[in-house]
Amino acid sequence: MSIALVWLRRDLRLSDHPALRHAAAEHGHIIPVYIHAPHEDAPWEPGAASRWWLHHSLTVLDRTLRQQGSRLIVRRGDSLAALRDLLRETGAGAVYWNRLYEPASIARDHAIKAALREDGVLAESSQATLLVEPWTLLKPDGHPYQVFTPFWKACLQRLPPAAPLPVPALPGPGQWPDSLSLETLDLLPRIRWDDGLAAAWQTGETGAQAQLERFCESALAGYRQGRDWPGRAGVSCLSPYLHFGEISPRQIWAAVAGATNGDPLGNQGAETYLREIGWREFAHYVLYHWPHTPEQPLRERFAAYPWREEYADLLRAWQQGRTGYPMVDAGMRQLWRTGWMHNRVRMLVASFLVKNCRIPWREGARWFWDTLVDADLASNTLGWQWTAGCGTDAAPYFRIFNPTRQGEQFDPDGAYVRRWTPELAKLPAPALHQPWTLSPAERQAAGFTPGLHYPPPVVDFATSRAEALAGYERIKGR
Repeated sequence: MSIALVWLRRDLRLSDHPALRHAAAEHGHIIPVYIHAPHEDAPWEPGAASRWWLHHSLTVLDRTLRQQGSRLIVRRGDSLAALRDLLRETGAGAVYWNRLYEPASIARDHAIKAALREDGVLAESSQATLLVEPWTLLKPDGHPYQVFTPFWKACLQRLPPAAPLPVPALPGPGQWPDSLSLETLDLLPRIRWDDGLAAAWQTGETGAQAQLERFCESALAGYRQGRDWPGRAGVSCLSPYLHFGEISPRQIWAAVAGATNGDPLGNQGAETYLREIGWREFAHYVLYHWPHTPEQPLRERFAAYPWREEYADLLRAWQQGRTGYPMVDAGMRQLWRTGWMHNRVRMLVASFLVKNCRIPWREGARWFWDTLVDADLASNTLGWQWTAGCGTDAAPYFRIFNPTRQGEQFDPDGAYVRRWTPELAKLPAPALHQPWTLSPAERQAAGFTPGLHYPPPVVDFATSRAEALAGYERIKGR
Protein backbone atom coordinates (compact mmCIF):
# COMPACT_ATOMS: atom_id res chain seq x y z
CA MET A 1 0.00 0.00 0.00
CA SER A 2 1.23 3.52 -0.78
CA ILE A 3 2.81 5.80 1.83
CA ALA A 4 2.31 9.56 2.16
CA LEU A 5 4.06 12.17 4.27
CA VAL A 6 1.95 14.88 5.88
CA TRP A 7 4.15 17.90 6.50
CA LEU A 8 2.90 19.70 9.62
CA ARG A 9 3.84 23.30 10.29
CA ARG A 10 1.36 25.56 12.11
CA ASP A 11 -1.56 23.13 11.86
CA LEU A 12 -0.85 21.14 15.01
CA ARG A 13 -4.17 19.32 15.33
CA LEU A 14 -5.89 16.21 14.02
CA SER A 15 -9.48 17.41 13.58
CA ASP A 16 -10.50 19.62 10.64
CA HIS A 17 -7.13 18.96 9.03
CA PRO A 18 -7.53 18.90 5.23
CA ALA A 19 -3.99 17.65 4.49
CA LEU A 20 -4.35 14.71 6.87
CA ARG A 21 -7.83 13.94 5.60
CA HIS A 22 -6.76 14.09 1.97
CA ALA A 23 -3.68 11.93 2.53
CA ALA A 24 -5.66 9.36 4.53
CA ALA A 25 -8.28 9.11 1.79
CA GLU A 26 -5.71 8.47 -0.95
CA HIS A 27 -3.00 6.39 0.74
CA GLY A 28 -2.72 3.32 2.93
CA HIS A 29 -0.04 4.60 5.33
CA ILE A 30 0.45 8.09 6.77
CA ILE A 31 3.64 9.54 8.30
CA PRO A 32 3.11 12.88 10.11
CA VAL A 33 6.27 14.99 9.90
CA TYR A 34 7.46 18.18 11.59
CA ILE A 35 10.62 19.83 10.22
CA HIS A 36 12.25 22.47 12.40
CA ALA A 37 13.60 25.11 10.00
CA PRO A 38 13.35 28.54 11.69
CA HIS A 39 15.94 30.01 9.31
CA GLU A 40 13.39 29.64 6.52
CA ASP A 41 11.21 32.24 8.27
CA ALA A 42 14.00 34.85 8.30
CA PRO A 43 13.99 37.66 9.24
CA TRP A 44 10.97 36.67 11.36
CA GLU A 45 12.17 33.50 13.06
CA PRO A 46 9.88 32.54 15.99
CA GLY A 47 10.47 34.52 19.18
CA ALA A 48 11.13 33.12 22.63
CA ALA A 49 7.48 32.89 23.73
CA SER A 50 6.47 31.27 20.43
CA ARG A 51 9.24 28.69 20.78
CA TRP A 52 7.98 27.83 24.27
CA TRP A 53 4.46 27.27 22.93
CA LEU A 54 5.73 25.28 19.96
CA HIS A 55 7.64 22.84 22.18
CA HIS A 56 4.61 22.08 24.31
CA SER A 57 2.22 21.97 21.36
CA LEU A 58 4.41 19.44 19.54
CA THR A 59 4.61 17.39 22.74
CA VAL A 60 0.82 17.26 22.96
CA LEU A 61 0.48 16.49 19.26
CA ASP A 62 2.85 13.53 19.44
CA ARG A 63 0.98 12.18 22.46
CA THR A 64 -2.35 12.53 20.62
CA LEU A 65 -0.98 10.84 17.51
CA ARG A 66 0.29 7.91 19.57
CA GLN A 67 -3.18 7.48 21.01
CA GLN A 68 -4.31 7.03 17.39
CA GLY A 69 -1.61 4.43 16.71
CA SER A 70 0.57 6.98 14.90
CA ARG A 71 3.47 9.23 15.93
CA LEU A 72 5.20 12.48 15.01
CA ILE A 73 8.48 12.26 13.12
CA VAL A 74 10.70 15.25 13.93
CA ARG A 75 13.58 16.43 11.75
CA ARG A 76 15.53 19.68 11.45
CA GLY A 77 17.36 21.52 8.68
CA ASP A 78 16.29 22.61 5.20
CA SER A 79 12.71 21.51 4.62
CA LEU A 80 13.21 20.26 1.05
CA ALA A 81 16.28 18.23 1.98
CA ALA A 82 14.51 16.74 5.01
CA LEU A 83 11.45 15.80 2.95
CA ARG A 84 13.62 14.19 0.28
CA ASP A 85 15.46 12.20 2.96
CA LEU A 86 12.18 10.94 4.38
CA LEU A 87 10.80 10.08 0.94
CA ARG A 88 13.92 8.02 0.25
CA GLU A 89 13.94 6.35 3.68
CA THR A 90 10.26 5.40 3.70
CA GLY A 91 9.48 4.83 0.04
CA ALA A 92 6.69 7.42 0.26
CA GLY A 93 5.48 8.84 -3.03
CA ALA A 94 3.45 11.85 -1.87
CA VAL A 95 3.67 14.88 0.42
CA TYR A 96 0.64 16.82 1.67
CA TRP A 97 0.54 20.04 3.66
CA ASN A 98 -1.73 22.95 4.59
CA ARG A 99 -0.89 26.37 3.21
CA LEU A 100 0.74 29.26 5.09
CA TYR A 101 0.57 32.86 3.91
CA GLU A 102 3.67 34.75 5.11
CA PRO A 103 5.92 35.93 2.24
CA ALA A 104 8.83 33.63 3.19
CA SER A 105 6.50 30.66 3.60
CA ILE A 106 4.83 31.23 0.24
CA ALA A 107 8.17 31.44 -1.58
CA ARG A 108 9.51 28.32 0.15
CA ASP A 109 6.37 26.25 -0.41
CA HIS A 110 6.17 27.14 -4.09
CA ALA A 111 9.80 26.14 -4.57
CA ILE A 112 9.34 22.86 -2.65
CA LYS A 113 6.19 21.93 -4.54
CA ALA A 114 7.93 22.51 -7.88
CA ALA A 115 11.04 20.56 -6.82
CA LEU A 116 9.08 17.58 -5.50
CA ARG A 117 6.94 17.39 -8.62
CA GLU A 118 10.11 17.45 -10.71
CA ASP A 119 11.24 14.46 -8.65
CA GLY A 120 8.05 12.67 -9.63
CA VAL A 121 6.51 13.05 -6.16
CA LEU A 122 2.85 13.96 -5.68
CA ALA A 123 2.91 17.29 -3.78
CA GLU A 124 -0.43 18.83 -2.77
CA SER A 125 -1.37 21.73 -0.49
CA SER A 126 -4.74 22.58 1.08
CA GLN A 127 -6.61 25.51 2.60
CA ALA A 128 -6.86 25.14 6.37
CA THR A 129 -5.69 28.34 8.06
CA LEU A 130 -8.10 30.91 6.61
CA LEU A 131 -11.79 30.99 5.73
CA VAL A 132 -11.11 32.72 2.40
CA GLU A 133 -7.95 32.49 0.29
CA PRO A 134 -6.50 36.02 -0.07
CA TRP A 135 -5.93 35.85 -3.83
CA THR A 136 -9.57 34.96 -4.53
CA LEU A 137 -11.07 38.20 -3.23
CA LEU A 138 -10.71 41.52 -5.06
CA LYS A 139 -12.72 44.71 -5.47
CA PRO A 140 -14.85 45.11 -8.59
CA ASP A 141 -12.00 47.15 -10.13
CA GLY A 142 -9.62 44.21 -9.72
CA HIS A 143 -7.57 45.74 -6.91
CA PRO A 144 -7.25 44.34 -3.36
CA TYR A 145 -9.31 45.81 -0.54
CA GLN A 146 -7.62 48.32 1.77
CA VAL A 147 -10.57 48.90 4.11
CA PHE A 148 -11.85 46.21 6.45
CA THR A 149 -15.63 46.73 6.28
CA PRO A 150 -16.07 46.18 2.51
CA PHE A 151 -13.53 43.34 2.71
CA TRP A 152 -15.57 41.58 5.40
CA LYS A 153 -18.82 42.15 3.54
CA ALA A 154 -17.26 40.45 0.52
CA CYS A 155 -16.07 37.57 2.72
CA LEU A 156 -19.55 37.08 4.12
CA GLN A 157 -20.80 36.48 0.58
CA ARG A 158 -18.74 33.24 0.69
CA LEU A 159 -19.60 32.20 4.23
CA PRO A 160 -20.56 30.28 6.33
CA PRO A 161 -17.76 27.76 5.74
CA ALA A 162 -18.23 24.04 5.25
CA ALA A 163 -18.51 21.85 8.34
CA PRO A 164 -15.22 20.90 10.05
CA LEU A 165 -13.65 17.60 9.05
CA PRO A 166 -13.53 14.67 11.51
CA VAL A 167 -10.27 13.04 12.61
CA PRO A 168 -9.28 10.47 9.97
CA ALA A 169 -7.81 7.03 10.58
CA LEU A 170 -4.03 7.31 10.49
CA PRO A 171 -2.51 3.90 9.77
CA GLY A 172 1.25 4.04 10.08
CA PRO A 173 3.92 2.31 8.00
CA GLY A 174 5.33 -1.09 8.80
CA GLN A 175 8.55 0.56 9.94
CA TRP A 176 8.80 4.10 11.24
CA PRO A 177 11.74 6.33 10.23
CA ASP A 178 14.06 7.78 12.86
CA SER A 179 12.94 10.90 14.72
CA LEU A 180 14.71 13.54 16.76
CA SER A 181 13.55 14.18 20.30
CA LEU A 182 11.86 17.54 20.82
CA GLU A 183 14.50 18.45 23.40
CA THR A 184 17.15 18.57 20.68
CA LEU A 185 15.35 21.51 19.07
CA ASP A 186 16.25 23.75 22.06
CA LEU A 187 12.89 25.49 22.05
CA LEU A 188 12.62 25.96 25.82
CA PRO A 189 14.43 28.78 27.63
CA ARG A 190 17.64 27.89 29.41
CA ILE A 191 16.94 30.47 32.10
CA ARG A 192 13.47 29.46 33.24
CA TRP A 193 11.36 32.60 32.92
CA ASP A 194 8.36 30.64 31.67
CA ASP A 195 6.52 29.76 34.90
CA GLY A 196 3.86 32.36 34.18
CA LEU A 197 3.24 30.98 30.71
CA ALA A 198 2.85 27.45 32.04
CA ALA A 199 0.36 28.66 34.66
CA ALA A 200 -1.69 30.63 32.12
CA TRP A 201 -2.06 28.17 29.25
CA GLN A 202 -3.01 24.61 28.34
CA THR A 203 -1.35 24.09 24.98
CA GLY A 204 -2.51 21.71 22.27
CA GLU A 205 -5.72 20.79 20.51
CA THR A 206 -7.46 19.68 23.72
CA GLY A 207 -6.62 22.99 25.37
CA ALA A 208 -7.95 24.87 22.36
CA GLN A 209 -11.26 23.02 22.42
CA ALA A 210 -11.65 23.53 26.17
CA GLN A 211 -10.97 27.26 25.80
CA LEU A 212 -13.49 27.55 22.96
CA GLU A 213 -16.16 25.78 25.01
CA ARG A 214 -15.55 28.05 28.01
CA PHE A 215 -15.82 31.14 25.85
CA CYS A 216 -19.03 30.05 24.14
CA GLU A 217 -20.64 29.15 27.45
CA SER A 218 -19.57 32.13 29.54
CA ALA A 219 -18.60 35.13 27.40
CA LEU A 220 -19.92 34.88 23.84
CA ALA A 221 -23.36 36.34 24.55
CA GLY A 222 -21.87 39.43 26.21
CA TYR A 223 -18.84 39.72 23.95
CA ARG A 224 -19.86 43.00 22.32
CA GLN A 225 -19.47 44.85 25.63
CA GLY A 226 -17.24 42.44 27.56
CA ARG A 227 -14.37 42.51 25.06
CA ASP A 228 -13.42 46.03 26.20
CA TRP A 229 -12.85 45.21 29.88
CA PRO A 230 -9.36 43.78 30.45
CA GLY A 231 -10.03 43.01 34.11
CA ARG A 232 -12.82 40.56 33.22
CA ALA A 233 -12.90 37.23 31.38
CA GLY A 234 -14.74 38.64 28.36
CA VAL A 235 -12.58 37.52 25.41
CA SER A 236 -11.84 34.14 23.85
CA CYS A 237 -8.03 33.94 24.35
CA LEU A 238 -7.93 31.70 21.26
CA SER A 239 -5.31 33.67 19.32
CA PRO A 240 -2.30 31.43 20.15
CA TYR A 241 -4.31 28.32 19.37
CA LEU A 242 -5.28 29.81 16.01
CA HIS A 243 -1.71 30.83 15.26
CA PHE A 244 -0.34 27.34 15.87
CA GLY A 245 -3.29 25.69 14.18
CA GLU A 246 -4.45 23.81 17.26
CA ILE A 247 -7.89 24.98 16.23
CA SER A 248 -9.20 26.21 12.87
CA PRO A 249 -11.37 29.24 12.11
CA ARG A 250 -13.88 26.82 10.62
CA GLN A 251 -14.17 25.01 13.97
CA ILE A 252 -14.67 28.34 15.73
CA TRP A 253 -17.41 29.37 13.30
CA ALA A 254 -19.17 26.03 13.80
CA ALA A 255 -19.00 26.31 17.61
CA VAL A 256 -20.31 29.90 17.58
CA ALA A 257 -23.11 28.86 15.22
CA GLY A 258 -23.99 25.98 17.53
CA ALA A 259 -24.11 28.31 20.53
CA THR A 260 -26.53 30.64 18.71
CA ASN A 261 -28.95 28.07 17.28
CA GLY A 262 -27.40 28.33 13.85
CA ASP A 263 -27.71 32.12 13.53
CA PRO A 264 -24.34 33.61 14.59
CA LEU A 265 -24.71 36.75 12.48
CA GLY A 266 -28.09 37.47 14.04
CA ASN A 267 -26.66 37.54 17.56
CA GLN A 268 -24.86 40.71 18.67
CA GLY A 269 -22.16 38.98 20.70
CA ALA A 270 -21.51 36.28 18.13
CA GLU A 271 -21.56 38.68 15.18
CA THR A 272 -19.06 40.96 16.91
CA TYR A 273 -16.80 38.02 17.72
CA LEU A 274 -16.86 36.60 14.20
CA ARG A 275 -15.99 40.06 12.96
CA GLU A 276 -12.78 39.74 15.02
CA ILE A 277 -12.09 36.47 13.19
CA GLY A 278 -12.62 38.58 10.08
CA TRP A 279 -9.89 40.98 11.22
CA ARG A 280 -7.51 38.02 11.39
CA GLU A 281 -8.50 37.15 7.81
CA PHE A 282 -7.92 40.78 6.80
CA ALA A 283 -4.46 40.80 8.40
CA HIS A 284 -3.37 37.84 6.29
CA TYR A 285 -5.03 39.36 3.24
CA VAL A 286 -3.09 42.61 3.65
CA LEU A 287 0.20 40.80 4.22
CA TYR A 288 -0.38 38.67 1.12
CA HIS A 289 -1.05 41.66 -1.12
CA TRP A 290 1.53 43.98 0.49
CA PRO A 291 4.33 41.65 1.61
CA HIS A 292 6.75 44.50 2.40
CA THR A 293 4.66 45.81 5.31
CA PRO A 294 6.40 43.98 8.21
CA GLU A 295 9.39 46.25 7.55
CA GLN A 296 7.99 49.30 5.76
CA PRO A 297 4.90 51.50 6.16
CA LEU A 298 2.18 50.92 3.61
CA ARG A 299 1.65 54.66 3.38
CA GLU A 300 5.02 55.74 2.06
CA ARG A 301 5.02 59.26 3.49
CA PHE A 302 5.30 57.81 6.99
CA ALA A 303 8.87 56.73 6.21
CA ALA A 304 9.76 60.39 6.79
CA TYR A 305 8.06 60.68 10.20
CA PRO A 306 10.37 62.44 12.72
CA TRP A 307 10.84 59.73 15.33
CA ARG A 308 12.73 60.42 18.54
CA GLU A 309 16.44 59.96 17.89
CA GLU A 310 17.61 58.75 21.32
CA TYR A 311 15.13 56.43 22.98
CA ALA A 312 16.91 53.42 24.53
CA ASP A 313 15.96 54.29 28.13
CA LEU A 314 12.39 55.15 27.17
CA LEU A 315 12.00 51.91 25.22
CA ARG A 316 13.35 49.92 28.17
CA ALA A 317 10.89 51.57 30.56
CA TRP A 318 8.04 50.63 28.21
CA GLN A 319 9.26 47.04 27.84
CA GLN A 320 9.57 46.61 31.62
CA GLY A 321 6.22 48.21 32.47
CA ARG A 322 7.85 51.17 34.24
CA THR A 323 6.37 54.13 32.34
CA GLY A 324 4.45 55.61 35.28
CA TYR A 325 1.12 55.11 33.50
CA PRO A 326 -0.67 52.24 35.31
CA MET A 327 -2.73 50.85 32.40
CA VAL A 328 0.31 50.80 30.13
CA ASP A 329 2.48 49.18 32.77
CA ALA A 330 -0.17 46.61 33.71
CA GLY A 331 -0.40 45.56 30.08
CA MET A 332 3.34 45.23 29.60
CA ARG A 333 3.68 43.19 32.77
CA GLN A 334 0.79 40.93 31.79
CA LEU A 335 2.61 40.37 28.50
CA TRP A 336 5.88 39.46 30.19
CA ARG A 337 4.24 37.17 32.71
CA THR A 338 1.74 35.32 30.49
CA GLY A 339 2.89 35.91 26.90
CA TRP A 340 -0.42 37.57 26.09
CA MET A 341 -2.18 40.91 26.46
CA HIS A 342 -5.79 42.00 26.20
CA ASN A 343 -6.50 43.57 22.80
CA ARG A 344 -7.69 46.94 24.09
CA VAL A 345 -4.54 47.21 26.16
CA ARG A 346 -2.44 46.22 23.12
CA MET A 347 -3.85 49.25 21.29
CA LEU A 348 -3.14 51.44 24.31
CA VAL A 349 0.47 50.38 24.88
CA ALA A 350 1.17 50.59 21.13
CA SER A 351 -0.29 54.09 20.93
CA PHE A 352 1.77 55.15 23.93
CA LEU A 353 5.02 53.86 22.43
CA VAL A 354 4.48 55.27 18.95
CA LYS A 355 2.69 58.52 19.68
CA ASN A 356 3.66 59.58 23.19
CA CYS A 357 7.22 58.26 23.17
CA ARG A 358 7.66 58.74 19.38
CA ILE A 359 9.55 55.46 19.11
CA PRO A 360 9.34 53.71 15.70
CA TRP A 361 6.53 51.18 15.50
CA ARG A 362 8.96 48.49 14.34
CA GLU A 363 10.56 48.50 17.81
CA GLY A 364 7.20 47.64 19.34
CA ALA A 365 6.47 45.02 16.69
CA ARG A 366 9.79 43.32 17.40
CA TRP A 367 9.16 43.26 21.17
CA PHE A 368 5.69 41.80 20.69
CA TRP A 369 7.17 39.27 18.29
CA ASP A 370 9.52 37.95 20.96
CA THR A 371 7.17 38.05 23.95
CA LEU A 372 3.72 37.09 22.61
CA VAL A 373 2.70 33.43 22.50
CA ASP A 374 0.30 34.42 19.70
CA ALA A 375 2.96 36.37 17.76
CA ASP A 376 1.60 36.27 14.21
CA LEU A 377 3.35 38.21 11.46
CA ALA A 378 0.13 39.26 9.75
CA SER A 379 -1.77 40.35 12.86
CA ASN A 380 1.30 41.92 14.48
CA THR A 381 2.04 43.99 11.38
CA LEU A 382 -1.55 45.08 10.85
CA GLY A 383 -1.94 46.06 14.50
CA TRP A 384 1.20 48.17 14.71
CA GLN A 385 0.65 49.90 11.38
CA TRP A 386 -2.97 50.55 12.35
CA THR A 387 -1.87 52.23 15.57
CA ALA A 388 0.87 54.23 13.90
CA GLY A 389 -1.58 55.39 11.23
CA CYS A 390 0.68 54.21 8.41
CA GLY A 391 -1.11 51.06 7.20
CA THR A 392 -4.23 50.05 5.36
CA ASP A 393 -7.45 50.85 7.22
CA ALA A 394 -5.31 52.68 9.76
CA ALA A 395 -6.42 54.64 12.80
CA PRO A 396 -6.56 58.39 12.13
CA TYR A 397 -3.17 59.92 12.90
CA PHE A 398 -4.75 62.21 15.51
CA ARG A 399 -6.21 59.29 17.52
CA ILE A 400 -3.95 59.10 20.55
CA PHE A 401 -5.17 56.95 23.43
CA ASN A 402 -5.09 58.67 26.82
CA PRO A 403 -3.87 56.02 29.33
CA THR A 404 -5.61 57.67 32.25
CA ARG A 405 -8.98 57.95 30.53
CA GLN A 406 -8.70 54.44 29.13
CA GLY A 407 -8.10 53.12 32.62
CA GLU A 408 -10.96 55.05 34.14
CA GLN A 409 -13.35 53.96 31.39
CA PHE A 410 -12.41 50.30 30.96
CA ASP A 411 -10.91 49.41 34.34
CA PRO A 412 -13.04 51.57 36.65
CA ASP A 413 -12.77 49.19 39.60
CA GLY A 414 -9.04 48.80 39.06
CA ALA A 415 -9.16 45.00 38.83
CA TYR A 416 -6.70 44.90 35.94
CA VAL A 417 -4.22 47.43 37.27
CA ARG A 418 -4.29 46.04 40.81
CA ARG A 419 -3.54 42.54 39.51
CA TRP A 420 -0.59 43.39 37.29
CA THR A 421 0.89 46.39 39.16
CA PRO A 422 0.49 45.19 42.75
CA GLU A 423 2.49 48.12 44.17
CA LEU A 424 -0.58 50.23 43.35
CA ALA A 425 -3.15 47.82 44.80
CA LYS A 426 -3.77 49.81 47.98
CA LEU A 427 -4.32 53.16 46.31
CA PRO A 428 -7.82 54.66 46.41
CA ALA A 429 -9.80 54.22 43.21
CA PRO A 430 -9.87 57.92 42.17
CA ALA A 431 -6.06 58.00 42.02
CA LEU A 432 -5.36 54.48 40.81
CA HIS A 433 -4.92 55.47 37.17
CA GLN A 434 -3.02 58.68 37.97
CA PRO A 435 -1.06 58.04 41.18
CA TRP A 436 0.86 61.29 40.84
CA THR A 437 -2.31 63.13 41.96
CA LEU A 438 -2.32 61.58 45.46
CA SER A 439 -2.31 64.10 48.29
CA PRO A 440 0.38 63.78 50.99
CA ALA A 441 -2.22 62.39 53.40
CA GLU A 442 -3.36 59.76 50.86
CA ARG A 443 0.24 58.77 50.21
CA GLN A 444 0.86 58.30 53.89
CA ALA A 445 -2.35 56.32 54.38
CA ALA A 446 -1.44 53.97 51.51
CA GLY A 447 2.23 53.74 52.47
CA PHE A 448 3.06 54.92 48.99
CA THR A 449 5.94 57.14 47.90
CA PRO A 450 5.97 58.23 44.22
CA GLY A 451 9.33 57.60 42.62
CA LEU A 452 10.18 54.98 45.23
CA HIS A 453 7.34 52.47 44.98
CA TYR A 454 6.32 53.42 41.45
CA PRO A 455 8.00 55.59 38.80
CA PRO A 456 6.73 59.02 37.78
CA PRO A 457 5.42 59.37 34.21
CA VAL A 458 8.26 59.08 31.70
CA VAL A 459 6.57 61.64 29.44
CA ASP A 460 3.93 64.31 29.97
CA PHE A 461 0.85 63.17 28.09
CA ALA A 462 -0.32 66.59 26.85
CA THR A 463 3.15 67.67 25.73
CA SER A 464 3.94 64.35 24.04
CA ARG A 465 0.58 64.38 22.28
CA ALA A 466 1.30 67.82 20.86
CA GLU A 467 4.74 66.69 19.67
CA ALA A 468 3.26 63.64 17.96
CA LEU A 469 0.67 65.72 16.14
CA ALA A 470 3.34 68.19 15.07
CA GLY A 471 5.29 65.29 13.58
CA TYR A 472 2.25 64.16 11.62
CA GLU A 473 1.72 67.69 10.31
CA ARG A 474 5.26 67.64 8.92
CA ILE A 475 4.57 64.62 6.70
CA LYS A 476 0.90 65.25 5.90
CA GLY A 477 1.52 66.83 2.53
CA ARG A 478 4.04 64.28 1.28
